[in-house]
Amino acid sequence: MGFALSDMQLTGPAFGQGDAIPVRHTGEGDDISPQLSWSGAPRGTRGFAVICHDPDAPLLSPGGTYGFVHWVLYNIPASADGLVEGTGDFTAGRNDFGRPGYGGPMPPPGHGQHRYYFWVLALDRETQLKPGLTLWELLAQVEPMVIGMNRLVGTYQRG
Repeated sequence: MGFALSDMQLTGPAFGQGDAIPVRHTGEGDDISPQLSWSGAPRGTRGFAVICHDPDAPLLSPGGTYGFVHWVLYNIPASADGLVEGTGDFTAGRNDFGRPGYGGPMPPPGHGQHRYYFWVLALDRETQLKPGLTLWELLAQVEPMVIGMNRLVGTYQRG
């Protein structure tokens, strides 16, 4: 399938599509991951991965990647239909703050509003991937397994 949107839906009670992310879920607040729920996973889904990426961050790596990665979470079983707020479940990858788990939005001061793409990927296989993968390492491994995906986009601007 590759990386194309599917009929899956990703929602959360903290913010809606295109809405501001509450300070509680940012680096200026409590820095805890928001609750997320998904539905409509394609038939044959055996697992999930969740990521959060800021494409508006003014960063470009020598490898050609761009933006800033805030969250990489994987090895999520097919029985899951969401994540609780501040989850510590499943396997955490490494964010661009250099640590595992969630690191909330915190764009550079004066840089304006950024968009934060929370993605859920439906996979056709269960995964037992090692902890600490970067977003790009995860995507290299799961791309052939992706059978559905969608996103919830929130915004944040430092005061």
